[in-house]
Amino acid sequence: MAAKTIVSLCLAGCLWTLLTGCAAVGPDYLAPELSAPAAWNGAPAAGISQDSDPQVLANWWKTLNDPLLSELMERAVAGNLDLKQAQSRVRQARAERGETQAATSPAVDASGSFSRSRGSGSGAMSNLYRLGLDAGWELDVFGGLRRSVEAADARVEASEADLRDVLVSLLGETALNYIDVRTYQTQLTVAETNLKSLTETYHLTSWRAEAGQIGQLDVEQARYNLEQTRAQIPGLKNSLNQAENALAVLLGVQPGALQSQLEERQPIPTPPSEVAVGVPAEALRQRPDIRKAERELAAQTAQVGVATADLYPKFSLSGSIGLEALSADGFLSANNRTWQIAPGVSWNIFDAGRLRKKIEIQSALQEQSLLTYEATVLGALQEVENALVAYAHEQERRGALNLATGAALRASDLARQQYAAGLIDFLSVLEAQRALLTLQQQLAESEGLVTGNLVRLYKALGGGWEPLTAQETIVQGDTL
Repeated sequence: MAAKTIVSLCLAGCLWTLLTGCAAVGPDYLAPELSAPAAWNGAPAAGISQDSDPQVLANWWKTLNDPLLSELMERAVAGNLDLKQAQSRVRQARAERGETQAATSPAVDASGSFSRSRGSGSGAMSNLYRLGLDAGWELDVFGGLRRSVEAADARVEASEADLRDVLVSLLGETALNYIDVRTYQTQLTVAETNLKSLTETYHLTSWRAEAGQIGQLDVEQARYNLEQTRAQIPGLKNSLNQAENALAVLLGVQPGALQSQLEERQPIPTPPSEVAVGVPAEALRQRPDIRKAERELAAQTAQVGVATADLYPKFSLSGSIGLEALSADGFLSANNRTWQIAPGVSWNIFDAGRLRKKIEIQSALQEQSLLTYEATVLGALQEVENALVAYAHEQERRGALNLATGAALRASDLARQQYAAGLIDFLSVLEAQRALLTLQQQLAESEGLVTGNLVRLYKALGGGWEPLTAQETIVQGDTL
């Protein structure tokens, strides 16, 4: 018994020496530096500052002061199917990490058997009882298993970043579809208001024609202007219905489920007077897609080490203890105990270069992951720059359209008055009414674009997520 104890201590000492004396093979991961300009190149719009307010960015939709939008955001987080898939991917990655970690620990199997046989000579019957425990352990001398765990850890973090990225996109798309709904409703109101005005104009021309004051040409011109405006309404209703259905699907409910809730027409949400966008470096740190790409690079770097470890010998330790007896009572006898210790080593001496090609493959994939990361960073900077410029220029366009619409409204009123007094022909009225309708529709579109571009800016900045410690309920499948 003492000899067995000494052997066990020697083996444990050798094992500790091997595990602590060898570093994991393959490259150690170093996160790439974020290269960002000191300031944004886009011309700042009115109310845009480079100050930073993380709390506002995390809940940016509240700056639009629309309670229904805030409610829809919460419902989207609770019901969106893409977000639930991302949550499931996080749970899958965590389970796979646990499976990989388990490979670094010994595996123990229990077995038991009973057999009954008869000898060929005497014909005597005999029984054999067996009961034992078998253990096996691969010694991670060169760090292949450690690199596998390292890769699994990075994949878990990448899946968590992917969840955040899906959340950012979901909140942005929900707000944009809601703004589309309000924009189409505003355009419908404009078209219906103009339809009423054009109907009055058509009746006026019809009365004057009946009185012999004007010819039939004015009547027909008033009629086609009226019907042309009427023809716009079905298309706007169709677009409104599609926006409502898209919004419903984002919330994880059937198309049409939000129709009654959105039926009452409300104005387009108005952007806040001041928007803090921060500096480029902050935006890059906030973007979950960049974090995801960086973690995928880390995972792939570890995979190079996993492939490199296959070049080196693999050490294992196996053993068993058990009992063998010819009768059930024999299990109580110490003489029927069995044990075995079997250290082992295996080494792929020749494989025609297959393992080295595997290392080359993993190294090439690492290079591709790095390029993907760099492209993601550039794409993020481009997205923010484009959103800043679009927001600034659309504000300018909205201001000009607002002035033009006011002038067109006054011109249309004057034209109708002068036409009724017989001072001008109907063509001037027709042109004034057409210009008014066009400008009012463009103004409504521009108001929607201003708010929509602000949403795109918040989305480009990575707004709508917080650190994982504050999102833990989402990751576990719960709601906000």
